[in-house]
Amino acid sequence: MPGPHLISRGYRYLQSTLGDLYREIAKFGIVGLSALVVDIGLFNLLRFAGGEGPLFDKPLTAKVISVAVATTVAYAGNRFWTFRHRGRTHMGKEYLMFFGLNGVAMLIAVACLWFSHYVLGFTSALADNISANVVGLGLGTLFRFWSYRKWVFPEVDHGDPADEELYERDASTPI
Repeated sequence: MPGPHLISRGYRYLQSTLGDLYREIAKFGIVGLSALVVDIGLFNLLRFAGGEGPLFDKPLTAKVISVAVATTVAYAGNRFWTFRHRGRTHMGKEYLMFFGLNGVAMLIAVACLWFSHYVLGFTSALADNISANVVGLGLGTLFRFWSYRKWVFPEVDHGDPADEELYERDASTPI
């Protein structure tokens, strides 16, 4: 049977790990909601501004544009707030990787919109928004959180101070 010291250490480790994860999820959610407002607002502006917006007949193009703008907002929030305590590489490399992974998540949302709009024939504003901004965005968000933690902002091995110094230097270096 483990001693009280071992149990206490295990409890503190679990509490610390879950607390960090909880804070990351909360911050990720706030950043994501900000980007969501940009995404949905711009999508609907492009599709339906004044009745028939400039991209009324092009829902996929409208979604790609709205996601690209929202991605820039999300990158800034996640880099400088949500994952600021995690490892970083050069900002340019990070930015490209972030956009690449967002491209995958965007394809998830666009695929949901495509399937609903063109295969199922649900072409109303409500149907487009549910397929793209509820189903697609929800699935894309799960993918984003996992992939950012794994590849864009990985954990830093706290064993080597030189590596931590390098991460901090590179993280503060502009593109």
